[in-house]
Amino acid sequence: MTGETTKTEFKTAGGETLAAALDLPSKPRAYALFAHCFSCSKDIKAAREIARALRAEGFAVMRFDFTGLGASEGDFANTNFSSNVDDLVAAADFLRETYEAPSILIGHSLGGAAAIVAATRIPEVKGVATIGAPAEADHVAMQIAEHREEIEKKGVATVKLAGRPFTIKKQFLDDLERQDVLACAAKLKKPLLIMHAPLDQTVGVDNATRIFVAAKHPKSFVSLDTADHLLSDPDDARYAASVLAAWAGRYIGAAPHALATSMAQPYLGGALARTVDGEPLAVALSIDGHPMLIDAGAEDGGSGLGPNPTRTLEGALAACGVMTIKMYARRKKWDVRAVEIRIRRGEAGDSHAPKVLEKELRVEGDLDEAQRARLLEIADKCPVHRMLTEGVTVNSRIA
Repeated sequence: MTGETTKTEFKTAGGETLAAALDLPSKPRAYALFAHCFSCSKDIKAAREIARALRAEGFAVMRFDFTGLGASEGDFANTNFSSNVDDLVAAADFLRETYEAPSILIGHSLGGAAAIVAATRIPEVKGVATIGAPAEADHVAMQIAEHREEIEKKGVATVKLAGRPFTIKKQFLDDLERQDVLACAAKLKKPLLIMHAPLDQTVGVDNATRIFVAAKHPKSFVSLDTADHLLSDPDDARYAASVLAAWAGRYIGAAPHALATSMAQPYLGGALARTVDGEPLAVALSIDGHPMLIDAGAEDGGSGLGPNPTRTLEGALAACGVMTIKMYARRKKWDVRAVEIRIRRGEAGDSHAPKVLEKELRVEGDLDEAQRARLLEIADKCPVHRMLTEGVTVNSRIA
């Protein structure tokens, strides 16, 4: 799925403008709302990686800076857990009015606890996913324990979190103590996915156990193995996103590749294309039993769920050339470590039936110029290249 990340903003109930980023695929399967961890921002690496990975799976994901954080307006000192929940509800209202209400809430760390609480106030939510979430909101107070006495006595203190100074008022601690995340989990009545790393040094995995026990089915737990609390390794963030997408698909509908698998009829010895119910132009294609989805772009009246037919043909030309070169090099025992072929349209490049295709070959290996020239010749001898240049007879009939 193609798409892009766009900046946007919305207003809270109190009038502050909150900064947001929307990762939007060409045709969203559903909208998800991401709540970041305490003292973090929407641009934390884990949030970006998860949003982009989910976008690739067809989810539109909005992440935003809570009041007083990142690029959002407001004074952080006047915020608390309750205001974070209110910000989530305001974000859902914005999505509902501008695009589509979120079907999935995702919360990282304290954002996960806020997502559990906020879900009861967003009726369209079909599932909640948490990553490294605490079972109690006041777990965050442990991060500022050394300043607690000062805050209790003076009503305010400046503390350092992740190397940055934050002003924490007594009302923040009082609000944390009033929250009951486990009670909200018990009353959730929505599918819940709990992801947590056993080695999490910030929020212990026992928190995941407590949330899991409190919640009602359907509920799921997935271990993030050796990941740290912030999912600083992009592979961990992408893994979490892939699990989340598969889990959410059960409640919001199949992904395009799953749609292709379910719609494409197994067909061996050739190719079989069939219309997809509910789609203007999408085609479920089976090639020797391998399913895929072909579609036109929005500019041509399609949904962009897959490559268009002519681009698919160009892809076949590139792939066939690579395979033919690899087979030839293996037979000759030449040092060919990697092969790349790029296809672009030349003359009449904007047409769906270009007159000229430009093929560029790149080969990695210990080869002399004569060998490289020979491989270019071999690429032009692949079956797809010959079908295109020498012509093929197609006999058509009504079955």
